[in-house]
Amino acid sequence: MKQYVCDVCGYIYNPAEGDPDSGIMPGTAFEDIPDDWVCPLCGVGKEDFSPVD
Repeated sequence: MKQYVCDVCGYIYNPAEGDPDSGIMPGTAFEDIPDDWVCPLCGVGKEDFSPVD
């Protein structure tokens, strides 16, 4: 699964880790995260994330 980086603050969403504090369990692909999820560091939405090469 691909990692995604927040274009605003640099937070990297790693699907292997998920975001348990926001209810996103490990193993959740970025595409499967609910659309209302926000960056845990700066609060921007999924539209401000880009795939990590």
